[in-house]
Amino acid sequence: MSLHSPQPPSTVHLARLILTLSLSATVSLGIGRFAYALVLPDMRESLGWSYSAAGFMNTVNAAGYLAGALLASRLVRRFGWSAAVRGGMLANLAALALCAITGDFILLSAARLVGGFAAAAAFVAGGALAAELAQSRPERASFLLSLFYAGPGLGILTSGLVAPFVLQGFGPGSWWIVWWMLTALSTLLAVPLLLMPIQSKAGLHADTAAAFSIWPIAVYLFGYLLFGAGYIAYMTFMIAYVRDLGGGATAQAAFWSLIGLAGFATPWVWRSTLALDRGGLATAIILAVNAIGAALPILGHSTTMLAVSAAVFGVSFFAVAGSTTAFVRLNYPPPAWPAAIAAMTIAFGIGQTLGPFVVGAITDATGSLGYALNVSAATLLLGAIASVMQRKLRKVS
Repeated sequence: MSLHSPQPPSTVHLARLILTLSLSATVSLGIGRFAYALVLPDMRESLGWSYSAAGFMNTVNAAGYLAGALLASRLVRRFGWSAAVRGGMLANLAALALCAITGDFILLSAARLVGGFAAAAAFVAGGALAAELAQSRPERASFLLSLFYAGPGLGILTSGLVAPFVLQGFGPGSWWIVWWMLTALSTLLAVPLLLMPIQSKAGLHADTAAAFSIWPIAVYLFGYLLFGAGYIAYMTFMIAYVRDLGGGATAQAAFWSLIGLAGFATPWVWRSTLALDRGGLATAIILAVNAIGAALPILGHSTTMLAVSAAVFGVSFFAVAGSTTAFVRLNYPPPAWPAAIAAMTIAFGIGQTLGPFVVGAITDATGSLGYALNVSAATLLLGAIASVMQRKLRKVS
């Protein structure tokens, strides 16, 4: 089964292909990127890390992600779509396994660096392929494209159901068991993608340089950079926040899994918004909702408030990336998609690389995670303001 056939594929067939492609994001982001927040407290205590050392692991992962985004288009042109998506998946599996077999700080840093690089390569290639598939059914394109960006939700959900209970059951120092279990889970999730034939019309033109300039979308890229910087406090420290409030394994698993479950609703909640062909308006709307979700824990610590926060943040968090790819699809011809999506990913990578430094400095200076969450929500809101200023481009076929 290939990504293109003589007859226009059915919506169900396209949805199945895009959902299979989304497994790359499930493993590389949902598990490889975000599950670190679940094991960070136990790793820090067991390995004797400072908070700066613990934060460095996320910074180096973000730096790898940035490097992967910078080189993604070149990798696609040199090795093709299949190698970019599958290679990124395999490299992420190797990085997860390395996290399970060593406590050495340098080797763990290398694993996080490689995992970030591979995640970006797979995400850019997978996102461009998903956009091409969705274009086969223009009337359903926004809904189909959003299916790809619901992928990380599955990774967050499954890791949230695994990590807290493993740590509780095996006790302090069991972080490496969590990494092994996540590696095994990721391997199972990778099988359908590794077996799926990947052929793309866009891939046939991979050596064709399409005109692309960042200046017409500079304000939009800045908004996406702010999203990268703003989300990091929430996704890195909210589990610690829940723990500080007295939440045990069940509370942590419920909170994290709710973020992942909310991601599954993304295609239905945002399909009309993602279809808006009005510059950065769709991204601005979703980012504003994301900012509200990030701000809710500051307003109250009740179980209900935390649950609503996780749901609102989760349903909008995954849709932001989908809105940027929809923006690319609506404003650029297909040959320019890899470069444009890579530019988006680079902006995001810069933001999430800078974010941990800012969050760490604020937390160290104030001694309160609440201030860092305040800054996180404000940064997301600024991203929404920047995005709404982006005008629609004149698409050239």
